[in-house]
Amino acid sequence: MHYGNWNDGWDSWWWMAVMMIVFWGGLIWIAVALTRRGNHTAHPQTTVPSPPTRQDPDEILAERFARGEIDSDDYPSA
Repeated sequence: MHYGNWNDGWDSWWWMAVMMIVFWGGLIWIAVALTRRGNHTAHPQTTVPSPPTRQDPDEILAERFARGEIDSDDYPSA
């Protein structure tokens, strides 16, 4: 009974090793890409913050009065 040569296919072991590395590398790449896709705030360098604008003191008082932080005694009426 002849079972064949035991060395059949062993000359392509390097091809199988390369494909295994490509396979696992691809899975890791997909996992990282999907993880980063849902987290847009992780990269603050991609968004440029606008410079702060200075408000008029009367506008600040009007906003604080509207929010209820100050009452009518503290809010000067013209």
